[in-house]
Amino acid sequence: MIGEKKAVVFTLGCKVNDVESGSIIRALEEMGLSVSRELGFADIFVFNTCAVTAEAERKSRQAIGKAFKYNPQAKVVVCGCASQKSPNDFFEKDDRVAFVTGAAKKGGVIQAVERLLGGDIREKDLPVFEKEYEELPMPKCLKTRNFVKIQDGCNRFCSYCVIPYLRGRSRSRELESAAKEILSSTAEETVVTGIDISDYKDSKGRDLADLLNAVKDAHTRIRLGSLEVSAVTERLLTAAKGVRSFAPQFHLSLQSGSNAVLRSMNRHYTREEYLEKCKMIYSAFENASITTDIIVGFPTETEEDHALTLSIIEEAGFSQIHAFPYSPREGTNAFKRYKELPSSVKKERLEAVLKKGAEQKKKYALSMVGKTLEIVPERYENGCTEGYSENYIRVYAQGKTGTGIMKVRVTGLVQDGVSAVIEKE
Repeated sequence: MIGEKKAVVFTLGCKVNDVESGSIIRALEEMGLSVSRELGFADIFVFNTCAVTAEAERKSRQAIGKAFKYNPQAKVVVCGCASQKSPNDFFEKDDRVAFVTGAAKKGGVIQAVERLLGGDIREKDLPVFEKEYEELPMPKCLKTRNFVKIQDGCNRFCSYCVIPYLRGRSRSRELESAAKEILSSTAEETVVTGIDISDYKDSKGRDLADLLNAVKDAHTRIRLGSLEVSAVTERLLTAAKGVRSFAPQFHLSLQSGSNAVLRSMNRHYTREEYLEKCKMIYSAFENASITTDIIVGFPTETEEDHALTLSIIEEAGFSQIHAFPYSPREGTNAFKRYKELPSSVKKERLEAVLKKGAEQKKKYALSMVGKTLEIVPERYENGCTEGYSENYIRVYAQGKTGTGIMKVRVTGLVQDGVSAVIEKE
């Protein structure tokens, strides 16, 4: 046992990073370390960084600087996409950083901490990505909602995105391994995640629908992470309907409502195909919600393209959107080919998209009034139980629930979600 030694595993970026950090936390605890996810005093810091935007990279570098304010003698390990992209920004600019690796083989982080506990090291090691999926220890689940990673890497090469260059090619976990972790989940809800789970296909050719069929009797509610248009098929929806407890919220990446912009983004679908997939989802699930991401102000976006994006928000019936301005990323095709739009144009268009999205979110929430939903209780405060419904609406239910998924009847709109009353069994 290590005694009173403390570690912090601090995560920036996506849910996949969060899952990988959970695996590192479990391994460090098994070494005898006391581990936290929040910045504070520690003997060892592990930073799992993000590079999806320039701002994310900046925040990654900034976070590491804080470690030495908490403990000037701390030992710091850096991994993730930002250190994969620019390792010297972390290794050469601060000789107090002990170990720098990238996004590949994060099991190496665990080994580096083991060596640090035995003495000082100073290494930079960026291993290459293998074709096989890397199995890590089962993540430490700290919340009511658990995440299970089934896939890594990306083959899509959207013109604005640097992630395929940092995460490597798509590779999938064996179905038996993924299914075992999902079936053993003790969380009320389990989210199936990855960099691109739409491309999930294990060594035997089994896909996402096969995985859902394998876990259809799971006692945890199953929610899917972000999907691409190509993933939505009758076969997948049939498999989802067969799951004992399935959350019919589909985060279906859009990015733009204009076919011209989608082509310049290297997105392999059209507006019409996207809307057809939305119709399929609504036909399969009565209370289905579709959430999405939208990039505003892509360099080729005209006012007409922007108008098409605004119109598809209502046409697709989104329950929620995540909109953000285009951010040029060095190394991508868009960075090489296109001139960035003025920031004032991006700001104006973003405000319009966010306003339209808020209106549509309210409209969707209103359509749930009078309906019965099922929530996973997360917090009790001021006489209300808070949690998310199966269709990912924030619910504030009067009274205190017991444990487990609870049925509530929606009564109206409130704050960032809906009010409800707990239904008696």
